[in-house]
Amino acid sequence: MNETVLVTGGTGFVARWCIVSLLERGFNVRATLRYLEKAEAVRRSIAPVTGATDRLSFAKADLMRDDGWAEAMDGCTYVLHVASPLGTPKGSGRDAYVLPAREGTLRVLSAAVDAGVRRVVMTSAAAAARPPLASGLVSDETRWADPDDPQFDNYRVSKILAERAAWTFMEGKATEFATVLPGAVFGPVLSSENLGSVKIISDLVAGRPRFVPRLGFWVVDVRDLADLHVTAMTAPEAAGERFIAAGDFQWMEDIAATLRAGLGADGRKVPKRRLPTALVRLLAPLSPDLKPLAPLLGRKFALTSEKARRVLGFSPRPVSTTVLDCAHSLIDSARR
Repeated sequence: MNETVLVTGGTGFVARWCIVSLLERGFNVRATLRYLEKAEAVRRSIAPVTGATDRLSFAKADLMRDDGWAEAMDGCTYVLHVASPLGTPKGSGRDAYVLPAREGTLRVLSAAVDAGVRRVVMTSAAAAARPPLASGLVSDETRWADPDDPQFDNYRVSKILAERAAWTFMEGKATEFATVLPGAVFGPVLSSENLGSVKIISDLVAGRPRFVPRLGFWVVDVRDLADLHVTAMTAPEAAGERFIAAGDFQWMEDIAATLRAGLGADGRKVPKRRLPTALVRLLAPLSPDLKPLAPLLGRKFALTSEKARRVLGFSPRPVSTTVLDCAHSLIDSARR
């Protein structure tokens, strides 16, 4: 197979597993990095899973700069746009998240269209398809979240607006487009950097917080998510479609119970008691970490990944496997 796939943000948690999935299927992979000095670390991190990495190369490109993208796209048949900046050092407000995410996405898409790429698959977020929490509606691919809904923090607002801008930009373009909308992404880590939602598992194993808030997540395994990206990249029926990627819903206290039961002595610090929701609501306005979570306390909102299962054969593994594989990899990494 001589087709080359560009994966943006090669140091990321999801991006590394996308690289693994692509190499295992025989593709040539080019990953973008802001700093090429990190190339060897990325290569070393995936080698234990893939074996040979001779079909992996790197290109220097920054989501916030134009230069480098034409060269990165040269000769690529497909693009997996996985990267998304988490804000800028200069601000913590909404624009600090939204502007880099939206502008970076449009920069990647413009370069892909100019290069004649066959299809781009973009990583969005399940939150981008979430209706108002009190609406009783199910999150599915027909929904478009309201970025002004107070349930969303700045990061999720950036994902909503970046995906909207992407679909608008790609209208009428010869390059095909699809988006994948993951829930909370857990699973084994290949590196200790850019962990994203895996920090939830890392904190629980370390005994943080001491009491667990009544928060829940629709969980997806990073390996299943990476495979879904590759399927969405090649399946003819995926062009022009959105796909929610999620397995089962888990309360944080259920995840903690799974860790305690499955880790043995390594799970001794995992918290056992729930933090009263009334207390969390009282403290939330005073805490930058708790404030964005307040609207989701005690809520299990409805979501379906039926479309991804039906159209692309998405079959997520059990949440317990995902959570324990994630924790074991974090523990093993800390011991090395």
